[in-house]
Amino acid sequence: QVQLAESGGGSVQAGGSLRLSCRASGYRYRERCMGWFRQTPGKEREGVASIDSDGDTYYVDSVKGRFTISQDSAGNTLYLQMTTLKPEDTAMYYCADAGAFCYTARFDLPFYNYWGQGTQVTVSS
Repeated sequence: QVQLAESGGGSVQAGGSLRLSCRASGYRYRERCMGWFRQTPGKEREGVASIDSDGDTYYVDSVKGRFTISQDSAGNTLYLQMTTLKPEDTAMYYCADAGAFCYTARFDLPFYNYWGQGTQVTVSS
């Protein structure tokens, strides 16, 4: 059973940086498709960044140039480096593991089979 545990959230001022981590266990394939999503109260969960089985990365327009998704070589840990944070980045951030391969951007929630509990990011102006 895949388990995901996020960490690294917190409160920062606008313009600041945070690095989120997602520790994975129980996975079968290192090259599986993974992603970061976020959700605010009353809104649907939305994709932020994804990494495919070739290691290619994808971002939604609102975070391009500010966020970077990466993964350690063993596939144990997924990261999201967030810079130049804005108040609109405030959300609960979730790590997701598809448990399957992909070779393009995947921000569709049903594709992901495993989810972490989330870590809160709060950006004040």
